[in-house]
Amino acid sequence: MMHRSGGEALRPASCGVRMHRNSFMSSNIGSNINERAEFSKRKVAKFDTPDFEWTEKILECPVYTPSVDEFHDPLVYLQKIAPEASKYGICKIVSPVSASVAAGIVLMKEKVGFKFTTRVQPLRLAEWDSIDKVTFFMSGRNYTFRDFEKMANKIFARRYYSAGCLPPSFMEKEFWHEIACGKTESVEYACDVDGSAFSSSSSDPLGKSRWNLKKLSRLPKSILLLETSIPGVTEPMLYIGMLFSMFAWHVEDHYLYSINYHHCGASKTWYGIPGPAALDFEKVVREHVYSQEILSSEGVDGAFDVLLGKTTLFPPKVLLEHDIPVYKAVQKPGEYVITFPRAYHAGFSHGFNCGEAVNFAIGDWFPLGTIASRRYALLDRTPLLPQEELLCKEAMLLRASVELEDPEYSYQDLICQESIKVSFVNLIRFQHRARWCVMQLNECIDVSSFSHGTILCSLCKRDCYVAYLNCRCYLHPLCLRHDIKSLDLNCGGILTLSVREDILDMEATARQFEQEESMSLEVERCCSKSEDFLLLSSIFSGAESDSYIPYCEISHEASQVQNHPFCDGNGSTGTQASYCYYDSGFGSSSLMSTENPHCNSIEHKVPNLKNQMSQLLSRHIVGNSSEVSTSSCSAYVGSQSKIGHCLATRSSITEESDDSDSEIFCVKRRSCKVGQKIVCDTGHVNTEQQAFKLSQEAPTRSKLQADNII
Repeated sequence: MMHRSGGEALRPASCGVRMHRNSFMSSNIGSNINERAEFSKRKVAKFDTPDFEWTEKILECPVYTPSVDEFHDPLVYLQKIAPEASKYGICKIVSPVSASVAAGIVLMKEKVGFKFTTRVQPLRLAEWDSIDKVTFFMSGRNYTFRDFEKMANKIFARRYYSAGCLPPSFMEKEFWHEIACGKTESVEYACDVDGSAFSSSSSDPLGKSRWNLKKLSRLPKSILLLETSIPGVTEPMLYIGMLFSMFAWHVEDHYLYSINYHHCGASKTWYGIPGPAALDFEKVVREHVYSQEILSSEGVDGAFDVLLGKTTLFPPKVLLEHDIPVYKAVQKPGEYVITFPRAYHAGFSHGFNCGEAVNFAIGDWFPLGTIASRRYALLDRTPLLPQEELLCKEAMLLRASVELEDPEYSYQDLICQESIKVSFVNLIRFQHRARWCVMQLNECIDVSSFSHGTILCSLCKRDCYVAYLNCRCYLHPLCLRHDIKSLDLNCGGILTLSVREDILDMEATARQFEQEESMSLEVERCCSKSEDFLLLSSIFSGAESDSYIPYCEISHEASQVQNHPFCDGNGSTGTQASYCYYDSGFGSSSLMSTENPHCNSIEHKVPNLKNQMSQLLSRHIVGNSSEVSTSSCSAYVGSQSKIGHCLATRSSITEESDDSDSEIFCVKRRSCKVGQKIVCDTGHVNTEQQAFKLSQEAPTRSKLQADNII
């Protein structure tokens, strides 16, 4: 299981580092001169400030106090306040419902044996050049919740001769003074800890509410419905801090929303940048924080790549000096902080505390999710989410909901629906035009259909759900954003264009969306500015012409899936179609029909190519086609009856089985039930489940393996 990206700049250490100078100097880390340099404070001229009056110039973000009735569904409420709150990047929500079971009780008694390891954070500013960058260390120290609380409170009391909270404005100045020139060299912070501090007790009013973060991804308006959970993204994680523990400037994975609940302890100060100002923020960081020598790429993506390491901290004063809007929040126990898509944020703790956070998304996220996927591909970053698959399935469900019922949508619902429709039409238009260009070049000798889930492009790691190109050895799947004529593959090049079996249904849905009066101009505007369409014009310049018409019929000279001899693993052959299993990391292994004229050679090559495949795409195992009948893999369930049932199950989300250890895929979701199953060989249950889930069920998203993300 791969976790959300927690930052790459992390080093191991043999011993924990305490806050005070003397204890640090005697630690094992301090014995290494290079590692001691990581903690040595130095004056950084570009961040120097004679006073900290600038902290008073940062405006507060909006604070919302919903009634108990408004508090019923978090996604409904957040959708309501988003038009105003998103202008600030962050907002705070004061819960009208309190937990009756304290977080400490949950973590010590309900979660017996709960322990965690901290990270050591150097408490200093850096030049951010090739020599001086900030690195976080794994402490190697395991704590129970109470042990860490005692340690943190002891350090706070020694410094301030007090056990109580101090004024937030005072603590803010104290933090930036300590970062710049204080004597404290490091702090410990337990971040990205698996688990939840919401109680599972039926008597806890907050724990049994929908604002229990363990339930958020399963709510009806959530689009993050995955077969396999992603800790931190679809399941919450804990953040246990001490005085001056910090979270560096960062944006959420895939530009998702985030929600953070403060369980107990001292306050946190948050800084937030509105999402529309993200590029301006990155420009300031690129020009006034980072030295050019540490940027991995030129242009707008250079700073973004370094910021993904999540160790960059600098005073908001730098942003104020360059007219970047900055807002802050002081979060206390019982309060939620929301960060909106593409909103950079950072902050620190005023003392010992425990928080919990998780990502989420609703329909209006898709345009930004598309941008994030493009940036990940440019930087060769493996995605956490199959954004293309999520978009397609959400669009098909939206179409079905309109056809099967006539609900009264709120204004906020209509905004989300328009985001889904425009993003989906742009995707389908691009995919259609790209396939048309590929066929015009006559580079593919065959076209096949598939029903499996998302796979990753072996070159740029883009998620491919609608269509992709397959090479001769089936080990180098490619998205349609590459110039296939310039590729030099060892196996001999591209053979097959693979297209989803329900592509015509998806194109019909896109055309239906375009016919809506409010959609036509918006679609044309987005398509004219789309980087994907500009990319097509450059890589398929020989195929581009005025003869292309959106959604025109594409000529496939070899469009029939042909049967080829297959091997059963024992040297014998048959006459059924050959199949390969692909596990993209986003879901269960899926069954894909392939045009394989040399099954024997592939069968014997795969074991030797296992390591190569894990680097390029995922685990790859050639299936024994004698175990699966051709009819069982080509069977197709009508989309309307399928989606109708999915809509029904989507609205029947239960709030049971909410323990943090339970798997998300065990909860009711958009799925098809008995009677709608594809008929498969009853002797091979796994194959049935794999093929069925990926071709018929809700958006499947599983975590990628850790070795694939690094």
